[in-house]
Amino acid sequence: MLKTNAYAAPTAGTPLAPYSFERREPGPEDVLIDILYCGVCHSDIHQARDEWGGSIFPMVPGHEIVGRVAAVGSKVTRFAVGDIAGVGCMVDSCRTCHPCRDDHEQFCEKGAAWTYNGTEMDRRTPTFGGYSTRIVVAERFTLKVPAGLDLAAAAPLLCAGITTYSPLRQWQCSPGDRVGVVGLGGLGHMAVKLAASMGAEVTVLSTSAAKGADALRLGAHAFESTRDQATFKKVAGRLDLIIDTISAPHDYNAYLGLLRVRGAMVLLGVPPQPTPVAAFMLISGNRRLAGSLIGGIAETQEMLDHCAKHGIVSDIEVIPIQQINEAYERMIRGDVRYRFVIDIASLAG
Repeated sequence: MLKTNAYAAPTAGTPLAPYSFERREPGPEDVLIDILYCGVCHSDIHQARDEWGGSIFPMVPGHEIVGRVAAVGSKVTRFAVGDIAGVGCMVDSCRTCHPCRDDHEQFCEKGAAWTYNGTEMDRRTPTFGGYSTRIVVAERFTLKVPAGLDLAAAAPLLCAGITTYSPLRQWQCSPGDRVGVVGLGGLGHMAVKLAASMGAEVTVLSTSAAKGADALRLGAHAFESTRDQATFKKVAGRLDLIIDTISAPHDYNAYLGLLRVRGAMVLLGVPPQPTPVAAFMLISGNRRLAGSLIGGIAETQEMLDHCAKHGIVSDIEVIPIQQINEAYERMIRGDVRYRFVIDIASLAG
């Protein structure tokens, strides 16, 4: 067994603190990764505080992982010691059901093995995430991080990147498409960069007027304040696709009205309460309202390769692990532009 230093949430109401546990030795098809950086996702807060229910404690969060391969199993062919590798939201699945065979492992009919706050596929061994010094992952669920990407800034691509890339690909974002991005945070800023790289005309829709300059710097062509109700008349019927990243309560119907005929609005954020949708807002323009959950392993690798080709990484603030509780509070206040990344070297010792 491999002694591993980490930070963990002991209970839902307790700040994260130093924690030590043992990883399994890598098997024939496994990759052992020494973690260099781990992004901090807002879902880490939800789960560490049991805001979604069903959390397993002690919990080591973290599913935006970049590190260096330290050892490989005898049957591993795609990775060698010293390679830079990534791990996202999953570490395994059943591999045999229809979604798994279709490269949508996140929808595994037997339930994917999530990187943390879950169990391995044996349904007994708990999974611990990237707020730790090392991780053991099946080769099939290990990603190649292309050369040339800043490693710290690439870490959030493993969740924020694929979460926004997947709906853009599903709805075939192409040059000239008019894409609206609702919210300019950890997800929203990646949606802007990715949509712009695909040739789309991007409009950011946000309640924070102070983010207007940032939206343009990130690649948006326009910024509209949704605090001004005139915005919903100005933009009405103009957009082909809306990527909605907001988790706070908001009126879906108002944004559906911004879509052209047969346009689509894709939900990535999870508001705490159900949101009413007026049937007429969908029927009147054959509009579509959909959701999207991360992406499969093949699509995640495609996203990493796309980001390397276009020089895309996340805008980050690097922190030592000892500042993680402060970082959580700052995230809740929206005080980060746009993603915290933990330097795991701060866990050494």
